[in-house]
Amino acid sequence: MNDRIRQLLNQLAVVEEELSQAIHEQETTVFFQINGKRVEFEHSIRQMHKQLKTGFFLWLITNRPQNLITGPIIYGMIFPLLMLDFFVSFYQATCFPIYQINKVKRSDYIVLDRQHLGYLNFIEKFHCTYCAYGAGLVAYIGEIIARTEQYFCPIKHARKIMGTHARYRNFIDYGDSDEYEARLEKFRVALSEN
Repeated sequence: MNDRIRQLLNQLAVVEEELSQAIHEQETTVFFQINGKRVEFEHSIRQMHKQLKTGFFLWLITNRPQNLITGPIIYGMIFPLLMLDFFVSFYQATCFPIYQINKVKRSDYIVLDRQHLGYLNFIEKFHCTYCAYGAGLVAYIGEIIARTEQYFCPIKHARKIMGTHARYRNFIDYGDSDEYEARLEKFRVALSEN
């Protein structure tokens, strides 16, 4: 990777971090505060949420019928998700210490906090919990796989691919064999440091 690309990637990382901080600061100062694991809204926001809440029976008759029909298919996915969660977590728990890779912290990816939203009825909260688990699980697994890829094969692909993880942009360019083994070792050491 040439110096100009490395410099741009570093600038991009800094801007992404600043953007993330700014968004977080706006969210916490305008709508809510996080007190431990509890999300607390201002009194006026809580009142507004209560007024916006749709009761279960009204929600049931106004909900799209296709959502109710496909519900068993959607929620049937919980079984493969739980199995995937178990096996990938087992892999990380057993192999990462051997490879000296820092473990991925599950709670950084699987966040279940939408039950604090007063404008959602219990069915909507259930939907949100399921989606938060599924999306968080995919991100959690993605980071475990990204660290595994960095350990074994931190090489970019020849063709452009969609949806790369954040570690990918620093990988070795395709076909760049210059000091490959030494560079691979640096990637591996970095996994135990951060």
